[in-house]
Amino acid sequence: MMRPGPGGSAYVPAPMVIARAEHELPSVLTFTFDVPGGFHFHPGQFNMLYAIGVGEVAISISGDCAEPERLVHTVRAVGTVTRAMQSLGEGSVLGVRGPYGSAWPLDDARGRDVVFIAGGLGLAPLRPAILRVLRRRAEYGRVAILYGARSPEELLFREDLARWRGRLDCRLDVIVDRASLDWLGRVGVVTKLLDDTPLDPDDAVFVCGPEVMMRFVARELARRGVPGDAVWISMERSMRCGLGLCGHCQLGGSFVCKDGPIFRFDRVAPLLSVGEV
Repeated sequence: MMRPGPGGSAYVPAPMVIARAEHELPSVLTFTFDVPGGFHFHPGQFNMLYAIGVGEVAISISGDCAEPERLVHTVRAVGTVTRAMQSLGEGSVLGVRGPYGSAWPLDDARGRDVVFIAGGLGLAPLRPAILRVLRRRAEYGRVAILYGARSPEELLFREDLARWRGRLDCRLDVIVDRASLDWLGRVGVVTKLLDDTPLDPDDAVFVCGPEVMMRFVARELARRGVPGDAVWISMERSMRCGLGLCGHCQLGGSFVCKDGPIFRFDRVAPLLSVGEV
């Protein structure tokens, strides 16, 4: 799905001033742009962010779609463009075009139990979906949020985690690979959290994280009776243009930027195990 962005075109970056720049982690920065006319998107979609004079990168929107006047992106420094963005602060300008891509199928999940499973930075693309489901809580069955990070110091959106943990109408479980001495929570991989999570074949499961983590999660879900057509994942591999023109994000017969980034797991599972596809 592609619609005109704040500049009136999905093809031309619109200059946007950073209103807030907050470090989630030393290498992870959350940018907030104030958009008086509103920036409308669906949970799961992404924008192309342009660092002036450096280049563009595809970044999922991590804000709340119910607050279109605030556009939020969470960026990890992993390449030339995103490292350049780490030096930007309030008042700096980024180019924005989009939104692009498919969305989490939240409407289809109405009336069903919903399980969100995030690994590391994968919580950012899931955050808009979580916020929408919790805002429309009466439309869904049980809601569980399972989140794994490498260490307690690498947990994202700590204020959100505190709010979600304090709610009585959803369940939040957090686990880390390596614990510090003052960590009182669980230790291990995120699939361990499924041990205490009621699962049913009719559940809607939304997963985002490193590809290897998503494969293991889907395998464990299948072992527990959740079919691949009930599991949705976010793929963000190698997107460069957002328009399906460069071919860099081709995944079999699909383009991640046009046909994704949200895919039903059973439709892409055979390709995830093939190197360089």
